[in-house]
Amino acid sequence: MLLIKNIKKLVQVEDTPRSIVAGKDMAALNTIDNAYLLIEEDKIADFGTTENLPEHLKTAAIEQIDATGRMVFPSFCDSHTHLVYADSREIEYIDKIRGLSYEEIAKRGGGILNSAKLLHNTSEDELYEQSLARINEIISLGTGAVEIKSGYGLTSEDELKMLRVIRRLKENTPITIKSTFLGAHAVPAEYKGRQGEYVELIINEMIPMVAGENLADYVDVFCDEGFFTVEETERILMAGTKYGLRAKIHANELAYSGGIQAGVKYGALSVDHLEFTGAEEIKSLFGSETMPTILPGAAFFLGMEYPPVRKMMDAGLPLALASDYNPGSSPSGDMKFVLSLACIKMRMLPEEAINAATINSAYAMGISDTHGSIAKGKIANVYITKPIPTYEFMPYAYTTKLVDTVILNGKRA
Repeated sequence: MLLIKNIKKLVQVEDTPRSIVAGKDMAALNTIDNAYLLIEEDKIADFGTTENLPEHLKTAAIEQIDATGRMVFPSFCDSHTHLVYADSREIEYIDKIRGLSYEEIAKRGGGILNSAKLLHNTSEDELYEQSLARINEIISLGTGAVEIKSGYGLTSEDELKMLRVIRRLKENTPITIKSTFLGAHAVPAEYKGRQGEYVELIINEMIPMVAGENLADYVDVFCDEGFFTVEETERILMAGTKYGLRAKIHANELAYSGGIQAGVKYGALSVDHLEFTGAEEIKSLFGSETMPTILPGAAFFLGMEYPPVRKMMDAGLPLALASDYNPGSSPSGDMKFVLSLACIKMRMLPEEAINAATINSAYAMGISDTHGSIAKGKIANVYITKPIPTYEFMPYAYTTKLVDTVILNGKRA
């Protein structure tokens, strides 16, 4: 048993847990001042105001943390990352500074294809050690659940290598991990001019192999200009569905690609990026079970326009936030900074950003029943801040490290 007491403010509390928060409701955040939080084993057992703390807990011989002046939040759920990768790509970062676009770098053999080459030449053990360091980094920054994609393999052997690394991370770390197969991240150089053959390889070989080893929860496709077409995307999603892999989509980062509509059509859990989102895309998302997921780190790093989040929320949509942690377009897994970008660059209110990075991003990972808020029976993934004046201070102090104590599965991480 663990009791956190004298909490200045307990943030994102729910008596009746919600699976999503949408539209105008995203501007509301439930909190309790001068609170306590009781954890039993790996679950949240109780919470409330300090004045209502049960008498027997005040003197019980259990582990206690005094959180005077500090706040407690549910851990971030980061629903879109590529953090299993081999080495960095800072030379391409210089190319971007010199004015080359994301597409131009990709056409020169950079981008995803560069990461695929690096990964091919890296052993599974070394890939695991590099990725483990990143997992430990994001845990320290307050993330308690993360989705990790493959997609830097682009061959059956190397895609499986990535997914096996993700499985090892699941087995050896306290963070909650969901795994996504993204063989359709780019077309390998050897398939240039033969894209259809690579799609057939994904459908007929990769997906059955991934499913055969039970290595993924979801299947993803980069459905965008210069990558995979709507028709190719739909064929891959259908193949994934046959093997029990629900869809997630990279959509509309570079153009109005039709990816959002394809994702909704095939019941995608989320459609992600969404820089190019208009009235038709919003209409297709409204009333669907697909979570629109915004990745402001990528737009920030690439110098792109940000998605029209205010129009989306005004239309009644929910929004999730994720880091897109990857070596080429968003080399950071700091979800607190993602909050800041959402507020500064997209004019989201702090309450909207916090809802998007907890309850809604948990939904985008398929774990909203167990993660994303402070509710009885949910997994005890929380963090305690350093002394801060308000919860709005979290995105406001955009480079200050404010996460002091991390608790995952009821234990200090």
